[in-house]
Amino acid sequence: MAWADHHCHLPPAEAAAVIAEARAAGVEVLVNVGTDVDDSRRAIAVAEAHDGVWATAGVHPHEASGGLDGLEPLLGSPEVVAVGEAGLDYYYDHSPRDAQRQVFAAQVELANRRDLPLVVHSRSAWDDTLAVLDREGMPSRTVMHCFTGGPEEAEECLRRGAVLSFSGIVTFPKAPEVRDAARACPLDRLLVETDSPYLAPVPHRGRQNRPALVGVVGAAVAQAKGLDAADVEQATFRTARTFYGLDREAG
Repeated sequence: MAWADHHCHLPPAEAAAVIAEARAAGVEVLVNVGTDVDDSRRAIAVAEAHDGVWATAGVHPHEASGGLDGLEPLLGSPEVVAVGEAGLDYYYDHSPRDAQRQVFAAQVELANRRDLPLVVHSRSAWDDTLAVLDREGMPSRTVMHCFTGGPEEAEECLRRGAVLSFSGIVTFPKAPEVRDAARACPLDRLLVETDSPYLAPVPHRGRQNRPALVGVVGAAVAQAKGLDAADVEQATFRTARTFYGLDREAG
């Protein structure tokens, strides 16, 4: 068995060392996530250089003001397995909300048109996130990355066919609603991630996160669900490979 960290941000200069540490921790699949066009190019370059590493190409809501020029050609790269991360972030509002919604909707359309998975970022914006997905049509493979809602939001996402992904937040003492959502989420509709270098799980808070810690997240999900960590490891590894089509890709 092995772990999959399906959502991380690998620093290009340190990628080799970070990937080697992850391998030593039993992490065999890493998906390196792009946050704008230039960052997506860097994510692809890292994936090209390392076996077992794939990339996404997308524009994060923080970067929505910069638009999508140059994004679609990147989706044809063999290393790119998803569109995103895309979505809405009303907590920071680094880009105007109208621009966020427009850029998010355009990326939903891209995912649908190219039959690619969609990686969704939603923070303090559940109603509008779901409204955009409903209007544009939820892609058949959609993951709500770094899920921060509770059971009600989980139910709404699951009802639409999404997969829920849990990060180090599931270990935070002040996030009982996230653990409740993990408990309610069917095991075959669940993924784990680090979102590294952010959101290091307890007991590593205050330090830089890294993909090698995805097993800590998985163990916390297992505890919330009353399962063995090996059950979560096996299920999420299988789901990640199926969700991103990795059994048909070379990475």
